[in-house]
Amino acid sequence: MALDRPQIPNDLRAFWMPFTANRQFKQAPRMFVAAEGMHYTTADGRQVLDGTAGLWCCNAGHRRPRIVEAIQKQAAELDYAPAFQMGHPLAFELANKLVDMAPAPMEHAFFTNSGSESVETALKIAIAYHRARGEGARTRLIGRERGYHGVNFGGISVGGIVNNRKVFGSLLNGVDHLPHTHLAENAWTKGQPEHGAHLAEDLERIVALHGAETIAAVIVEPMAGSTGVLLPPKGYLEKLREISTKHGILLIFDEVITGFGRLGSSFAAEHFNVMPDMITCAKGLTNGVIPMGAVLTTAAIHDAFMQGPEHLIELFHGYTYSGAPICSAAGLATLETYREEGLFERAADLAPYWQEALHSLRGTRHVIDIRNMGLIGALELEPIPGEPTRRAFAAFLKAYEKGILVRTTGDIIAMSPPLIIEKPQIDQLVETLREVLATLD
Repeated sequence: MALDRPQIPNDLRAFWMPFTANRQFKQAPRMFVAAEGMHYTTADGRQVLDGTAGLWCCNAGHRRPRIVEAIQKQAAELDYAPAFQMGHPLAFELANKLVDMAPAPMEHAFFTNSGSESVETALKIAIAYHRARGEGARTRLIGRERGYHGVNFGGISVGGIVNNRKVFGSLLNGVDHLPHTHLAENAWTKGQPEHGAHLAEDLERIVALHGAETIAAVIVEPMAGSTGVLLPPKGYLEKLREISTKHGILLIFDEVITGFGRLGSSFAAEHFNVMPDMITCAKGLTNGVIPMGAVLTTAAIHDAFMQGPEHLIELFHGYTYSGAPICSAAGLATLETYREEGLFERAADLAPYWQEALHSLRGTRHVIDIRNMGLIGALELEPIPGEPTRRAFAAFLKAYEKGILVRTTGDIIAMSPPLIIEKPQIDQLVETLREVLATLD
């Protein structure tokens, strides 16, 4: 593919990069200039195998023709249309296809621009839903330790990753947290761990402390990704559902990572057969090509707002780009690519091979735990005393030099390759990591 832009910018100063060690990066920039299929191309012409689907988002791989063509066509036909009191056909078509592929209780889609905005939207809908039903005292939100729900104030308030929270003040009031599910006795588990279902019962303690009549919603990732791939113990999500239902509390699954085939099903709710009241999604909705997210809700939640005079706005919330034409076109093309190529089924078929390949790294230098489910995996490394995150970051840099892209969070190496990955490419990821870890201090 011909490239007519400079491969390395002359000046790196202006861009304040997100979640990046800016000073380190700008001393030795790592630039991608093209991508196709399973690979990125670097500024110096090297091929790098994508072991992370970008940032958990390029589930169908890179530069897929159907998606590229859909965006090009839509930009030339209808570039933008307002979603406030107006509409365009593609947003309605995408919403229909999205709820059709989602678990049965989900019947409506509210479009956003990102996972962070999907979380904010779901939290606001939860509080407004109870108010619409005459239970306006239900404003308290429950998250979970080590949870990641984006970077807006609502998301970091219900989230539980310390570094995402500690420098931003007092955050939202009226938020509490469940304990995380990462237990030492589950080390080296293949798939869903046996121990820890009882941790869901802490919700009863929170209910007893604050009163069920004050709690609007509980939000959890069915499988926590960004914190280092923490899997739900067997029976845990079922208990959360049971307790939430008992006390009239809405259960929100944050599926920004687990949605769209990552676990071998459309959504983790389907994989675990536990149905929430709302699902947040983004990332894989457009294959990461263009920003878009959504909140899926049950009919009961949607219909609670559809009261009063018909000319009045039911929910005072939305975004300039909610369901924008080009985003909708990308979403439709992405869902069709998943369906046409059977990528969710492919992920399920590859999961056992992926699992055994990852766990072959047990006994490799510095590895103290391995976790996996679907096409997600994590290697937890023993930290360097007094220098947390340094070892995993060194592994990330060496892996990039050797031609694979992985992601680190703390001292954990996380991987989530595109669902089009082949078995030899899984072997390449694992063997390269084996070489990298053997050279680390």
